[in-house]
Amino acid sequence: MKNKGITLFLIILAVIIVTSVTFDYYFSKPDELPENPYALNINLLEKIDNSKILYTESRNFGLNFTEPSGICFSEGQFFIVGDQKMQIIDTFGKLKGEFKFDQKPTCVYVSTQNIFVGFRKSVSVLNREGLKMNEWNSFSDSSVITSLAEKSGILFVADAGKRIIRKFSLAGNPLGVIEGKTGNDQIHGFIIPSPYFDIAFNEDGELWVVNPGKHALENYTVSGDLRTWWKATSVRIEGFSGCCNPAHFAFLPDGSFVTSEKGTVRIKVYKPSGEFLGVVAAPSRFKENSAAPDLATDNEGNIYALDMDKKMIRQFVKKEK
Repeated sequence: MKNKGITLFLIILAVIIVTSVTFDYYFSKPDELPENPYALNINLLEKIDNSKILYTESRNFGLNFTEPSGICFSEGQFFIVGDQKMQIIDTFGKLKGEFKFDQKPTCVYVSTQNIFVGFRKSVSVLNREGLKMNEWNSFSDSSVITSLAEKSGILFVADAGKRIIRKFSLAGNPLGVIEGKTGNDQIHGFIIPSPYFDIAFNEDGELWVVNPGKHALENYTVSGDLRTWWKATSVRIEGFSGCCNPAHFAFLPDGSFVTSEKGTVRIKVYKPSGEFLGVVAAPSRFKENSAAPDLATDNEGNIYALDMDKKMIRQFVKKEK
């Protein structure tokens, strides 16, 4: 008798719950409920005051790539990698040379004597005529090479998969790693949720590294000691948001940073000290859900964006006051 009473109670409770849910659905009209006042409005983030846009797009030209992946500008020429090739293009968009690979490159860096091409877990060293001089394969299966930079005979290789920066002599000998960890309370290392991990030297020969999970740019000595850093975490135009930004960066001749972001795609400029200066290209300049453009600059302060989705190089120049 007791079990029957419990069963009857559970049946009545179930009927009450179903009736309550049904009543709430039909009479509250969920499709007509007011919007959440605390929801983040992405459209508002994409609207930028025109006074903050300091650059204008002066020209662009298309590329013969299906999936471009990296750009470097050196001595008046663009070095573009993607698909399974590298192209050398002059500033008028004319093809000057093309070199084939047996796998897809991820990044490229050009020094005075060599062209370094990064692949997922290897690096090829070419001379300036494109002849392969060496290939380094001493990487892990989990390596993801995303950026290269060379200084004083040392090649720095950003490995997003292992979350470290590897160092090599130009002969290919390993010279240690930079882990992004220091003493005291700064032991976070490089936080890299997705394969965006950029490095570059400024005009003063200082190594700067994006720590994307921290929304920070960090300056390291060649030996790997953290010297200084700045960060800008914010959904506002002045900062970086999302899981990991900026995605790419480059330096202007005066030491200012040029950054590009994924998610809400935009290009911005910051002072050498990290203070926000202004916008190069607003989100409206890019296709929806575009990839973050890789960046390059020249000695005149022009900014070049490799637009992965439109398959073109886009040049931005500073507006005249």
